[in-house]
Amino acid sequence: MTLVRAKKHLGQHFLTDKNIAAKIVDSLRPENKYRQVLEVGPGMGVLSDILLEKTEYDTYLIDIDRESYEYLQKKYPKLGARLINADFLAMDFAATFTGPLGIIGNFPYNISSQILFKVLDNRQQVVEVVGMFQKEVAERCAAKAGSKEYGILSVFLQAYYKVEYLFTVKAGVFNPPPKVLSAVIRLTRNEVAQLDCDEKLFWQVVKAGFNQRRKTLRNALSSLINKEKMTEEPLLDLRAERLTVDDFVKITKQITVYR
Repeated sequence: MTLVRAKKHLGQHFLTDKNIAAKIVDSLRPENKYRQVLEVGPGMGVLSDILLEKTEYDTYLIDIDRESYEYLQKKYPKLGARLINADFLAMDFAATFTGPLGIIGNFPYNISSQILFKVLDNRQQVVEVVGMFQKEVAERCAAKAGSKEYGILSVFLQAYYKVEYLFTVKAGVFNPPPKVLSAVIRLTRNEVAQLDCDEKLFWQVVKAGFNQRRKTLRNALSSLINKEKMTEEPLLDLRAERLTVDDFVKITKQITVYR
């Protein structure tokens, strides 16, 4: 079959190393009680080859690239409706999958944050994610409070998932090779069904705090807090990067009480 041409506008860098592909697939853990697995951006199927050998999964593939889709149709004729030509970011998970879902992929780097926010939007269904990201993004996802990498994405993901940085991947295992290092991370859904605060306000607080990360929260959150009633809260004298998820929940609850 004619090989698929990697397209820059889709952020495609096809993985060529089968050992790395196997390592990524083996990082999935079916003991987390999901059977359905969705691979995002399969390209020419290097990950898919290994994934489809795993009888413990019902594997689905989704690719927005028509050329990849047609290539994979010929390569995996038995997949049928489980091969999807669509935009992952616009996908209605509930319409396609019943029950818990795992997601895997060598994700396009130009939409990596959007992919993670899509996961967050579907956090009640997505129980695990194993994916390749640009190394800087992977580090940001797994960063702990107090580090310079820690930010909005770190807090939002870690509110609902355990985030593990698994391993670094060099550029030479891709075609074409990216100009950056890559890394694989794993997200495992935690037991937080809902945060112990107003979740919409929590998101506002986190975004406002990090959007002015050089300021203390007392200043960065000035439009949200009641300054007169929250004068004694020591967390407000810190910058956003110093606060854990639990700290942000605490601040959010206080804002709700003292509004």
